[in-house]
Amino acid sequence: MKIEFTNEWCLQMARLELEAGADIEIGVTPNIAPQPVGALESSTGSLPDANIAFGRFVRLMRRHRRQTLEGLAEVAEIEITELVEIEEDNHHKPEPRTVYQLAKHFEMPMPKMMQLAGLSAPKDASFYEEAIRFAARSETVEELNAIERAALEAFVSVLSEKK
Repeated sequence: MKIEFTNEWCLQMARLELEAGADIEIGVTPNIAPQPVGALESSTGSLPDANIAFGRFVRLMRRHRRQTLEGLAEVAEIEITELVEIEEDNHHKPEPRTVYQLAKHFEMPMPKMMQLAGLSAPKDASFYEEAIRFAARSETVEELNAIERAALEAFVSVLSEKK
């Protein structure tokens, strides 16, 4: 898959950064060293596992809209492998493009989705606390439905086959 960065896309990203409060100066190199994704810090220190809530949010929004992983990956134009990692791996850092596509699909503000995914530092410390609170409350303890149970049993039988 080849990704092309069109002028329209670049202008849209610049608008989103401006909305998020980023300072952009054309032709000026900032005097700060770039930080790798995940090395962001706020006044409360580092943001460990900030994307736990992101994975839970994506899963709940997908289920709320009655979409399968494959269906969401198709309509949001993202790789299914990354979508699975977002929902299942609490330490996975999603690609910015993926977060953009999910924000667009779920009709959520891009800056907040970037913060929720752990790709940018929240401006308000309470945002991080609310995200963790959401993640803690979003874990269900309900029994598997018939479709989930059948899928699990089918997969367990495949795993149990001896070759």
